Amino acid sequence: MKALISVSDKTGIVELAKALHALKVELVSTGGTAKLLADQGLPVTEVAQVTDFPEMLDGRVKTLHPKVHGGLLARRDVPEHMAALKAHGIQTIDLLIVNLYPFEATVAKTGCTLEDAIENIDIGGPAMVRSAAKNWKDVAVLTDASQYAAVIEELTAHGRVSEKTRFALSVAAFNRISNYDAAISDYLSSYNLEDNTRTEYPAQSNGRFVKLQDLRYGENPHQTAAFYRDLHPAPGSLVTAVQLQGKELSYNNIADADAAWECVKSFTESACVIVKHANPCGVALGANPLESYSKAFQTDPTSAFGGIIAFNCSVDAAAAQQISKQFVEVLMAPSYTPEALDIFKAKANVRVLQIALPEFKAGGSAFEQGRNAQDIKRVGSGLLIQTADNHELQLADLKVVTKVQPTPAQLQDLLFAWKVAKYVKSNAIVFCANGMTMGVGAGQMSRLDSARIASIKAGHAGLSLQNTVVASDAFFPFRDGLDVVVDAGANCVIQPGGSMRDPEVIAAADERGVAMVFSGVRHFRH
Repeated sequence: MKALISVSDKTGIVELAKALHALKVELVSTGGTAKLLADQGLPVTEVAQVTDFPEMLDGRVKTLHPKVHGGLLARRDVPEHMAALKAHGIQTIDLLIVNLYPFEATVAKTGCTLEDAIENIDIGGPAMVRSAAKNWKDVAVLTDASQYAAVIEELTAHGRVSEKTRFALSVAAFNRISNYDAAISDYLSSYNLEDNTRTEYPAQSNGRFVKLQDLRYGENPHQTAAFYRDLHPAPGSLVTAVQLQGKELSYNNIADADAAWECVKSFTESACVIVKHANPCGVALGANPLESYSKAFQTDPTSAFGGIIAFNCSVDAAAAQQISKQFVEVLMAPSYTPEALDIFKAKANVRVLQIALPEFKAGGSAFEQGRNAQDIKRVGSGLLIQTADNHELQLADLKVVTKVQPTPAQLQDLLFAWKVAKYVKSNAIVFCANGMTMGVGAGQMSRLDSARIASIKAGHAGLSLQNTVVASDAFFPFRDGLDVVVDAGANCVIQPGGSMRDPEVIAAADERGVAMVFSGVRHFRH
Protein backbone atom coordinates (compact mmCIF):
# COMPACT_ATOMS: atom_id res chain seq x y z
CA MET A 1 0.00 0.00 0.00
CA LYS A 2 1.29 3.44 -0.95
CA ALA A 3 0.34 6.86 0.45
CA LEU A 4 1.08 10.21 -1.17
CA ILE A 5 1.25 13.08 1.33
CA SER A 6 1.25 16.74 0.29
CA VAL A 7 -0.06 19.16 2.89
CA SER A 8 0.10 22.88 3.52
CA ASP A 9 -1.32 22.62 7.05
CA LYS A 10 0.88 20.05 8.74
CA THR A 11 -1.30 19.61 11.84
CA GLY A 12 -1.17 15.92 12.86
CA ILE A 13 0.74 14.87 9.75
CA VAL A 14 3.78 13.49 11.56
CA GLU A 15 1.60 11.33 13.80
CA LEU A 16 -0.36 10.11 10.77
CA ALA A 17 2.80 9.28 8.83
CA LYS A 18 4.25 7.38 11.80
CA ALA A 19 1.06 5.35 12.11
CA LEU A 20 1.07 4.59 8.37
CA HIS A 21 4.72 3.54 8.50
CA ALA A 22 3.96 1.24 11.41
CA LEU A 23 1.30 -0.37 9.20
CA LYS A 24 3.97 -0.85 6.50
CA VAL A 25 2.48 1.76 4.18
CA GLU A 26 5.04 3.24 1.76
CA LEU A 27 5.31 7.02 2.08
CA VAL A 28 5.68 9.41 -0.87
CA SER A 29 5.68 13.14 -0.30
CA THR A 30 6.45 16.57 -1.70
CA GLY A 31 8.86 19.38 -0.81
CA GLY A 32 8.49 20.69 2.71
CA THR A 33 6.33 17.80 3.86
CA ALA A 34 8.92 15.26 2.71
CA LYS A 35 11.65 17.13 4.58
CA LEU A 36 9.52 17.26 7.75
CA LEU A 37 8.91 13.51 7.64
CA ALA A 38 12.53 12.71 6.87
CA ASP A 39 13.64 14.88 9.80
CA GLN A 40 11.41 12.67 11.98
CA GLY A 41 13.38 9.63 10.81
CA LEU A 42 10.62 8.30 8.56
CA PRO A 43 11.54 6.64 5.24
CA VAL A 44 9.96 8.84 2.59
CA THR A 45 10.31 9.03 -1.18
CA GLU A 46 10.10 12.46 -2.77
CA VAL A 47 7.63 12.89 -5.61
CA ALA A 48 10.43 14.03 -7.91
CA GLN A 49 11.96 10.55 -7.60
CA VAL A 50 8.64 8.98 -8.60
CA THR A 51 8.02 11.26 -11.58
CA ASP A 52 11.69 11.48 -12.68
CA PHE A 53 10.96 15.18 -13.05
CA PRO A 54 12.10 17.94 -10.70
CA GLU A 55 9.78 20.27 -8.85
CA MET A 56 9.90 23.59 -10.69
CA LEU A 57 8.51 27.13 -10.97
CA ASP A 58 8.77 27.70 -7.21
CA GLY A 59 6.79 24.56 -6.54
CA ARG A 60 3.96 25.42 -8.95
CA VAL A 61 4.70 22.20 -10.87
CA LYS A 62 5.45 19.07 -8.90
CA THR A 63 2.51 16.63 -8.92
CA LEU A 64 0.99 17.44 -12.32
CA HIS A 65 2.38 14.28 -13.87
CA PRO A 66 1.01 10.99 -15.31
CA LYS A 67 2.97 8.96 -12.75
CA VAL A 68 0.94 10.70 -10.04
CA HIS A 69 -2.45 10.95 -11.69
CA GLY A 70 -2.15 7.58 -13.37
CA GLY A 71 -1.51 6.01 -9.97
CA LEU A 72 -4.58 7.76 -8.56
CA LEU A 73 -7.01 7.31 -11.46
CA ALA A 74 -6.34 3.76 -12.59
CA ARG A 75 -9.23 1.41 -11.86
CA ARG A 76 -7.95 -1.80 -10.33
CA ASP A 77 -10.88 -3.78 -11.79
CA VAL A 78 -10.13 -2.75 -15.39
CA PRO A 79 -7.32 -4.92 -16.89
CA GLU A 80 -6.54 -2.35 -19.56
CA HIS A 81 -5.88 0.29 -16.88
CA MET A 82 -3.52 -2.00 -14.97
CA ALA A 83 -1.73 -3.01 -18.16
CA ALA A 84 -1.19 0.65 -19.04
CA LEU A 85 0.33 1.29 -15.62
CA LYS A 86 2.68 -1.64 -16.03
CA ALA A 87 3.72 -0.57 -19.51
CA HIS A 88 4.66 2.90 -18.30
CA GLY A 89 6.16 1.94 -14.98
CA ILE A 90 3.44 3.62 -12.87
CA GLN A 91 2.61 2.36 -9.40
CA THR A 92 -0.83 2.66 -7.83
CA ILE A 93 -1.47 5.13 -5.01
CA ASP A 94 -3.92 3.88 -2.39
CA LEU A 95 -4.04 6.79 0.05
CA LEU A 96 -3.89 10.49 -0.78
CA ILE A 97 -3.43 12.98 2.05
CA VAL A 98 -3.73 16.56 0.80
CA ASN A 99 -4.82 19.89 2.18
CA LEU A 100 -4.71 22.99 0.07
CA TYR A 101 -2.82 26.27 0.04
CA PRO A 102 -4.54 28.54 2.61
CA PHE A 103 -6.37 30.77 0.15
CA GLU A 104 -9.30 31.60 2.47
CA ALA A 105 -7.02 32.48 5.39
CA THR A 106 -4.79 34.58 3.14
CA VAL A 107 -7.53 36.76 1.69
CA ALA A 108 -9.05 37.23 5.15
CA LYS A 109 -5.90 39.02 6.32
CA THR A 110 -5.85 42.79 6.42
CA GLY A 111 -3.62 44.11 3.67
CA CYS A 112 -3.81 41.02 1.48
CA THR A 113 -2.81 41.95 -2.08
CA LEU A 114 -4.02 40.43 -5.32
CA GLU A 115 -0.54 38.92 -5.76
CA ASP A 116 -0.77 37.28 -2.32
CA ALA A 117 -4.17 35.85 -3.22
CA ILE A 118 -3.05 34.51 -6.59
CA GLU A 119 0.02 32.82 -5.12
CA ASN A 120 -2.21 30.98 -2.66
CA ILE A 121 -4.42 29.43 -5.33
CA ASP A 122 -3.54 25.74 -5.27
CA ILE A 123 -3.44 23.93 -8.62
CA GLY A 124 -1.79 20.56 -8.11
CA GLY A 125 -3.56 19.85 -4.82
CA PRO A 126 -7.13 20.17 -6.15
CA ALA A 127 -6.16 18.20 -9.27
CA MET A 128 -4.91 15.29 -7.15
CA VAL A 129 -7.89 15.47 -4.82
CA ARG A 130 -10.29 15.32 -7.76
CA SER A 131 -8.47 12.35 -9.26
CA ALA A 132 -8.48 10.40 -6.00
CA ALA A 133 -12.07 11.33 -5.16
CA LYS A 134 -13.27 10.26 -8.60
CA ASN A 135 -11.59 6.89 -8.11
CA TRP A 136 -12.94 6.46 -4.56
CA LYS A 137 -13.56 2.74 -5.02
CA ASP A 138 -9.79 2.20 -5.04
CA VAL A 139 -8.35 5.29 -3.34
CA ALA A 140 -9.02 6.91 0.04
CA VAL A 141 -8.52 10.69 -0.02
CA LEU A 142 -8.03 12.64 3.20
CA THR A 143 -8.44 16.43 3.03
CA ASP A 144 -8.67 17.35 6.72
CA ALA A 145 -6.77 16.37 9.86
CA SER A 146 -10.05 15.45 11.56
CA GLN A 147 -10.24 12.41 9.25
CA TYR A 148 -6.87 10.92 10.16
CA ALA A 149 -7.79 9.00 13.31
CA ALA A 150 -10.76 7.13 11.82
CA VAL A 151 -8.75 6.01 8.79
CA ILE A 152 -5.86 4.75 10.93
CA GLU A 153 -8.37 2.92 13.12
CA GLU A 154 -9.84 1.10 10.09
CA LEU A 155 -6.42 0.29 8.63
CA THR A 156 -5.26 -1.08 11.96
CA ALA A 157 -8.37 -3.20 12.45
CA HIS A 158 -8.97 -4.42 8.89
CA GLY A 159 -5.90 -3.62 6.82
CA ARG A 160 -7.99 -1.46 4.49
CA VAL A 161 -10.33 1.50 4.43
CA SER A 162 -13.96 0.43 4.06
CA GLU A 163 -16.01 1.29 0.97
CA LYS A 164 -18.40 3.35 3.09
CA THR A 165 -15.56 5.44 4.49
CA ARG A 166 -13.88 5.84 1.09
CA PHE A 167 -17.12 7.17 -0.37
CA ALA A 168 -17.66 9.55 2.56
CA LEU A 169 -14.08 10.80 2.16
CA SER A 170 -14.71 11.32 -1.56
CA VAL A 171 -17.82 13.39 -0.88
CA ALA A 172 -15.93 15.45 1.70
CA ALA A 173 -13.12 15.97 -0.82
CA PHE A 174 -15.42 17.24 -3.56
CA ASN A 175 -17.14 19.49 -1.01
CA ARG A 176 -13.77 20.91 -0.01
CA ILE A 177 -12.84 21.59 -3.63
CA SER A 178 -16.23 23.21 -4.23
CA ASN A 179 -15.81 25.49 -1.22
CA TYR A 180 -12.25 26.32 -2.20
CA ASP A 181 -13.17 27.24 -5.77
CA ALA A 182 -16.14 29.26 -4.54
CA ALA A 183 -13.87 31.27 -2.24
CA ILE A 184 -11.56 32.02 -5.15
CA SER A 185 -14.51 33.01 -7.34
CA ASP A 186 -15.92 35.27 -4.61
CA TYR A 187 -12.60 37.03 -4.19
CA LEU A 188 -11.64 37.47 -7.81
CA SER A 189 -15.10 38.43 -9.04
CA SER A 190 -15.19 41.20 -6.45
CA TYR A 191 -11.78 42.59 -7.39
CA ASN A 192 -11.43 45.82 -9.35
CA LEU A 193 -8.10 45.73 -11.13
CA GLU A 194 -8.22 49.41 -12.05
CA ASP A 195 -7.96 50.71 -8.51
CA ASN A 196 -7.08 47.50 -6.62
CA THR A 197 -10.22 47.57 -4.50
CA ARG A 198 -12.92 45.01 -3.86
CA THR A 199 -16.64 45.56 -4.30
CA GLU A 200 -19.02 44.61 -1.50
CA TYR A 201 -21.04 42.40 -3.84
CA PRO A 202 -19.04 40.12 -6.18
CA ALA A 203 -20.03 39.56 -9.79
CA GLN A 204 -20.94 35.99 -8.82
CA SER A 205 -22.30 34.95 -5.44
CA ASN A 206 -21.36 31.46 -4.28
CA GLY A 207 -23.30 30.34 -1.24
CA ARG A 208 -21.71 27.60 0.87
CA PHE A 209 -23.97 25.82 3.35
CA VAL A 210 -23.88 22.52 5.22
CA LYS A 211 -27.05 20.53 5.88
CA LEU A 212 -27.86 20.05 9.53
CA GLN A 213 -31.02 18.01 9.12
CA ASP A 214 -33.94 17.10 6.90
CA LEU A 215 -37.21 18.46 8.23
CA ARG A 216 -40.53 16.62 8.33
CA TYR A 217 -42.01 19.27 6.06
CA GLY A 218 -41.71 22.95 5.26
CA GLU A 219 -43.87 25.92 6.13
CA ASN A 220 -46.87 23.78 5.21
CA PRO A 221 -47.24 19.96 5.18
CA HIS A 222 -47.22 19.74 1.36
CA GLN A 223 -43.75 21.36 1.22
CA THR A 224 -40.45 19.55 1.78
CA ALA A 225 -37.62 21.25 3.68
CA ALA A 226 -34.15 20.95 5.15
CA PHE A 227 -32.09 23.07 7.57
CA TYR A 228 -28.62 24.29 6.57
CA ARG A 229 -25.93 26.33 8.29
CA ASP A 230 -23.18 28.57 6.99
CA LEU A 231 -19.94 26.75 6.27
CA HIS A 232 -18.39 28.82 9.06
CA PRO A 233 -21.25 29.83 11.41
CA ALA A 234 -21.01 32.90 13.61
CA PRO A 235 -20.58 32.17 17.33
CA GLY A 236 -23.83 32.44 19.25
CA SER A 237 -26.03 32.08 16.16
CA LEU A 238 -29.07 29.81 16.11
CA VAL A 239 -27.33 27.06 14.12
CA THR A 240 -24.89 26.56 17.00
CA ALA A 241 -27.72 25.59 19.36
CA VAL A 242 -27.65 22.29 21.23
CA GLN A 243 -31.08 20.71 21.69
CA LEU A 244 -31.31 19.36 25.23
CA GLN A 245 -34.76 17.80 24.97
CA GLY A 246 -38.02 17.78 23.03
CA LYS A 247 -39.40 16.89 19.64
CA GLU A 248 -37.58 17.52 16.40
CA LEU A 249 -37.59 21.16 15.34
CA SER A 250 -39.92 22.08 12.50
CA TYR A 251 -39.38 24.62 9.71
CA ASN A 252 -41.63 27.15 11.45
CA ASN A 253 -40.01 26.45 14.84
CA ILE A 254 -36.61 27.33 13.39
CA ALA A 255 -37.81 30.49 11.64
CA ASP A 256 -39.58 31.74 14.77
CA ALA A 257 -36.71 30.71 17.04
CA ASP A 258 -34.30 32.76 14.97
CA ALA A 259 -36.56 35.83 15.27
CA ALA A 260 -36.74 35.42 19.05
CA TRP A 261 -33.03 34.73 19.50
CA GLU A 262 -31.89 37.65 17.36
CA CYS A 263 -34.18 39.99 19.28
CA VAL A 264 -33.20 38.86 22.78
CA LYS A 265 -29.48 39.01 21.92
CA SER A 266 -29.82 42.74 21.27
CA PHE A 267 -30.35 43.46 24.98
CA THR A 268 -27.55 43.66 27.52
CA GLU A 269 -29.95 43.60 30.50
CA SER A 270 -31.74 40.40 31.52
CA ALA A 271 -34.48 40.02 28.91
CA CYS A 272 -37.18 37.66 27.67
CA VAL A 273 -38.72 37.62 24.18
CA ILE A 274 -41.84 35.67 23.19
CA VAL A 275 -42.40 35.24 19.46
CA LYS A 276 -45.42 34.03 17.54
CA HIS A 277 -45.42 33.75 13.75
CA ALA A 278 -42.09 35.58 13.45
CA ASN A 279 -43.27 38.63 15.44
CA PRO A 280 -42.43 39.48 19.04
CA CYS A 281 -45.72 39.39 20.95
CA GLY A 282 -44.06 40.15 24.28
CA VAL A 283 -40.66 41.56 25.24
CA ALA A 284 -39.50 42.67 28.66
CA LEU A 285 -36.52 43.42 30.86
CA GLY A 286 -36.38 42.18 34.43
CA ALA A 287 -34.18 41.82 37.47
CA ASN A 288 -34.27 38.04 36.91
CA PRO A 289 -35.64 35.59 34.31
CA LEU A 290 -38.92 35.12 36.16
CA GLU A 291 -39.64 38.84 36.18
CA SER A 292 -38.70 39.36 32.53
CA TYR A 293 -40.79 36.34 31.47
CA SER A 294 -43.81 37.37 33.55
CA LYS A 295 -43.78 40.87 32.06
CA ALA A 296 -43.31 39.59 28.50
CA PHE A 297 -46.13 37.07 28.90
CA GLN A 298 -48.43 39.76 30.29
CA THR A 299 -48.22 41.75 27.05
CA ASP A 300 -50.23 39.22 25.05
CA PRO A 301 -51.08 35.97 26.88
CA THR A 302 -53.32 34.80 24.03
CA SER A 303 -50.60 34.99 21.38
CA ALA A 304 -47.99 33.60 23.78
CA PHE A 305 -49.85 30.27 23.73
CA GLY A 306 -47.69 27.90 21.67
CA GLY A 307 -45.03 30.56 21.31
CA ILE A 308 -41.25 30.59 21.13
CA ILE A 309 -39.49 31.91 24.25
CA ALA A 310 -35.94 33.21 24.37
CA PHE A 311 -33.81 34.45 27.25
CA ASN A 312 -30.40 36.12 27.18
CA CYS A 313 -29.69 34.90 30.73
CA SER A 314 -29.62 31.61 32.60
CA VAL A 315 -33.07 30.14 33.29
CA ASP A 316 -33.57 29.12 36.92
CA ALA A 317 -36.16 26.97 38.67
CA ALA A 318 -38.48 29.88 39.50
CA ALA A 319 -38.73 30.91 35.85
CA ALA A 320 -39.00 27.28 34.69
CA GLN A 321 -41.87 26.63 37.08
CA GLN A 322 -43.84 29.56 35.67
CA ILE A 323 -43.00 28.80 32.02
CA SER A 324 -44.10 25.18 32.41
CA LYS A 325 -47.65 26.39 33.15
CA GLN A 326 -48.13 27.42 29.52
CA PHE A 327 -47.88 25.61 26.18
CA VAL A 328 -44.42 26.33 24.76
CA GLU A 329 -43.06 25.16 21.42
CA VAL A 330 -39.40 26.14 21.83
CA LEU A 331 -37.38 27.52 24.73
CA MET A 332 -33.92 29.06 24.25
CA ALA A 333 -31.33 30.35 26.70
CA PRO A 334 -27.54 30.48 27.17
CA SER A 335 -27.87 28.06 30.10
CA TYR A 336 -30.24 26.43 32.57
CA THR A 337 -29.87 25.43 36.19
CA PRO A 338 -30.12 21.68 36.85
CA GLU A 339 -33.36 22.33 38.76
CA ALA A 340 -34.85 24.13 35.76
CA LEU A 341 -34.00 21.23 33.43
CA ASP A 342 -35.61 18.80 35.86
CA ILE A 343 -38.82 20.83 35.71
CA PHE A 344 -38.85 20.84 31.91
CA LYS A 345 -38.37 17.06 31.78
CA ALA A 346 -42.01 16.77 32.78
CA LYS A 347 -42.80 18.54 29.49
CA ALA A 348 -41.05 16.03 27.25
CA ASN A 349 -42.27 17.59 23.98
CA VAL A 350 -40.94 21.07 24.73
CA ARG A 351 -37.89 21.75 22.60
CA VAL A 352 -35.23 23.12 24.92
CA LEU A 353 -32.24 24.71 23.20
CA GLN A 354 -29.00 25.96 24.71
CA ILE A 355 -27.04 28.58 22.78
CA ALA A 356 -23.85 30.18 24.03
CA LEU A 357 -24.01 33.94 23.71
CA PRO A 358 -21.08 35.38 21.75
CA GLU A 359 -18.52 37.24 23.80
CA PHE A 360 -19.21 40.94 23.40
CA LYS A 361 -16.42 42.85 21.69
CA ALA A 362 -16.72 46.62 21.41
CA GLY A 363 -16.51 47.49 17.74
CA GLY A 364 -16.53 43.80 16.81
CA SER A 365 -17.69 42.59 13.43
CA ALA A 366 -21.18 41.23 12.81
CA PHE A 367 -19.65 37.73 12.76
CA GLU A 368 -18.01 38.25 16.16
CA GLN A 369 -21.33 39.50 17.58
CA GLY A 370 -23.07 36.36 16.31
CA ARG A 371 -24.98 38.16 13.57
CA ASN A 372 -25.32 37.74 9.83
CA ALA A 373 -23.30 40.23 7.84
CA GLN A 374 -25.80 39.92 4.99
CA ASP A 375 -29.47 39.11 4.54
CA ILE A 376 -30.61 37.13 1.51
CA LYS A 377 -34.13 36.90 0.14
CA ARG A 378 -35.11 34.48 -2.63
CA VAL A 379 -37.16 35.91 -5.51
CA GLY A 380 -38.15 34.37 -8.82
CA SER A 381 -34.92 32.94 -10.29
CA GLY A 382 -32.84 35.38 -8.30
CA LEU A 383 -31.58 36.69 -4.98
CA LEU A 384 -31.81 39.99 -3.18
CA ILE A 385 -28.68 40.46 -1.07
CA GLN A 386 -28.22 43.31 1.37
CA THR A 387 -26.17 44.13 4.44
CA ALA A 388 -28.02 42.92 7.52
CA ASP A 389 -29.85 45.50 9.64
CA ASN A 390 -27.33 45.51 12.47
CA HIS A 391 -27.67 49.21 13.32
CA GLU A 392 -27.68 49.89 17.05
CA LEU A 393 -29.26 53.18 18.10
CA GLN A 394 -27.48 55.11 20.87
CA LEU A 395 -28.90 57.71 23.21
CA ALA A 396 -26.68 60.37 21.61
CA ASP A 397 -28.27 59.61 18.21
CA LEU A 398 -31.72 60.77 19.31
CA LYS A 399 -32.92 64.17 18.13
CA VAL A 400 -35.70 65.77 20.15
CA VAL A 401 -37.93 67.72 17.73
CA THR A 402 -40.76 68.87 20.03
CA LYS A 403 -41.17 71.50 22.72
CA VAL A 404 -41.78 68.82 25.33
CA GLN A 405 -38.56 67.04 26.31
CA PRO A 406 -38.52 63.31 27.15
CA THR A 407 -37.56 62.42 30.71
CA PRO A 408 -34.50 60.19 31.32
CA ALA A 409 -36.85 57.26 32.05
CA GLN A 410 -38.76 57.89 28.83
CA LEU A 411 -35.52 57.99 26.84
CA GLN A 412 -34.61 54.53 28.14
CA ASP A 413 -38.05 53.21 27.23
CA LEU A 414 -37.75 54.79 23.79
CA LEU A 415 -34.49 52.91 23.17
CA PHE A 416 -36.14 49.72 24.41
CA ALA A 417 -39.19 50.21 22.18
CA TRP A 418 -36.94 50.96 19.21
CA LYS A 419 -35.01 47.73 19.68
CA VAL A 420 -38.25 45.75 19.74
CA ALA A 421 -39.70 47.55 16.70
CA LYS A 422 -36.66 46.52 14.69
CA TYR A 423 -37.76 42.88 14.98
CA VAL A 424 -41.49 43.45 14.30
CA LYS A 425 -42.78 43.03 10.76
CA SER A 426 -43.63 46.30 9.00
CA ASN A 427 -45.68 48.31 9.49
CA ALA A 428 -44.59 48.13 13.14
CA ILE A 429 -46.04 50.04 16.09
CA VAL A 430 -44.80 49.15 19.58
CA PHE A 431 -46.10 50.64 22.86
CA CYS A 432 -43.81 50.23 25.88
CA ALA A 433 -43.46 51.27 29.49
CA ASN A 434 -40.93 50.42 32.20
CA GLY A 435 -38.93 48.03 30.03
CA MET A 436 -42.00 46.08 28.89
CA THR A 437 -44.02 45.91 25.69
CA MET A 438 -47.61 47.00 26.32
CA GLY A 439 -49.04 46.56 22.84
CA VAL A 440 -47.59 45.39 19.50
CA GLY A 441 -49.08 46.03 16.07
CA ALA A 442 -47.36 44.19 13.23
CA GLY A 443 -47.43 43.48 9.53
CA GLN A 444 -50.34 45.66 8.48
CA MET A 445 -50.61 47.39 5.13
CA SER A 446 -51.51 50.61 6.99
CA ARG A 447 -49.54 52.10 9.87
CA LEU A 448 -52.86 53.32 11.28
CA ASP A 449 -54.14 49.74 11.44
CA SER A 450 -50.95 48.57 13.19
CA ALA A 451 -51.46 51.31 15.79
CA ARG A 452 -55.10 50.34 16.30
CA ILE A 453 -54.24 46.64 16.57
CA ALA A 454 -51.56 47.38 19.19
CA SER A 455 -54.16 49.27 21.21
CA ILE A 456 -56.72 46.48 20.83
CA LYS A 457 -54.21 43.85 21.98
CA ALA A 458 -53.31 45.93 25.03
CA GLY A 459 -57.00 46.10 25.88
CA HIS A 460 -57.39 42.34 25.55
CA ALA A 461 -54.45 41.87 27.91
CA GLY A 462 -55.95 44.32 30.41
CA LEU A 463 -53.06 46.76 30.00
CA SER A 464 -53.40 50.52 30.00
CA LEU A 465 -51.48 52.49 27.40
CA GLN A 466 -51.67 55.70 29.38
CA ASN A 467 -48.27 57.42 29.61
CA THR A 468 -46.57 54.84 27.42
CA VAL A 469 -43.88 55.49 24.81
CA VAL A 470 -44.38 54.26 21.27
CA ALA A 471 -41.99 53.32 18.48
CA SER A 472 -42.82 53.43 14.79
CA ASP A 473 -40.38 51.59 12.51
CA ALA A 474 -40.85 54.19 9.74
CA PHE A 475 -41.96 57.80 9.66
CA PHE A 476 -45.55 58.95 10.06
CA PRO A 477 -46.52 60.19 6.59
CA PHE A 478 -49.43 62.18 8.05
CA ARG A 479 -50.42 63.40 11.49
CA ASP A 480 -53.27 60.86 11.69
CA GLY A 481 -50.87 58.07 12.76
CA LEU A 482 -49.56 60.23 15.58
CA ASP A 483 -53.07 61.12 16.67
CA VAL A 484 -54.04 57.43 16.89
CA VAL A 485 -51.14 56.52 19.21
CA VAL A 486 -51.62 59.62 21.36
CA ASP A 487 -55.36 58.93 21.60
CA ALA A 488 -54.42 55.44 22.82
CA GLY A 489 -52.38 56.97 25.66
CA ALA A 490 -48.81 57.46 24.41
CA ASN A 491 -47.09 60.62 25.56
CA CYS A 492 -43.69 60.06 23.95
CA VAL A 493 -42.90 58.89 20.41
CA ILE A 494 -39.83 57.70 18.53
CA GLN A 495 -39.82 57.56 14.74
CA PRO A 496 -37.17 57.91 12.02
CA GLY A 497 -38.35 61.23 10.59
CA GLY A 498 -37.54 62.09 7.01
CA SER A 499 -41.05 62.67 5.66
CA MET A 500 -41.88 65.73 3.61
CA ARG A 501 -44.63 66.28 6.18
CA ASP A 502 -42.35 66.12 9.24
CA PRO A 503 -43.21 69.73 10.16
CA GLU A 504 -46.91 68.86 10.16
CA VAL A 505 -46.35 65.82 12.40
CA ILE A 506 -44.06 67.77 14.76
CA ALA A 507 -46.67 70.53 15.01
CA ALA A 508 -49.30 67.90 15.84
CA ALA A 509 -47.08 66.51 18.60
CA ASP A 510 -46.65 70.00 20.04
CA GLU A 511 -50.40 70.54 19.77
CA ARG A 512 -51.05 67.30 21.68
CA GLY A 513 -48.39 68.12 24.28
CA VAL A 514 -46.28 64.98 23.70
CA ALA A 515 -42.56 64.51 23.23
CA MET A 516 -41.17 63.21 19.95
CA VAL A 517 -37.66 62.17 18.97
CA PHE A 518 -36.24 61.27 15.58
CA SER A 519 -33.90 58.30 15.25
CA GLY A 520 -32.78 59.10 11.71
CA VAL A 521 -32.93 55.38 10.89
CA ARG A 522 -35.72 53.28 9.42
CA HIS A 523 -36.24 49.61 10.28
CA PHE A 524 -38.52 48.09 7.65
CA ARG A 525 -38.74 44.32 8.12
CA HIS A 526 -40.58 42.53 5.35
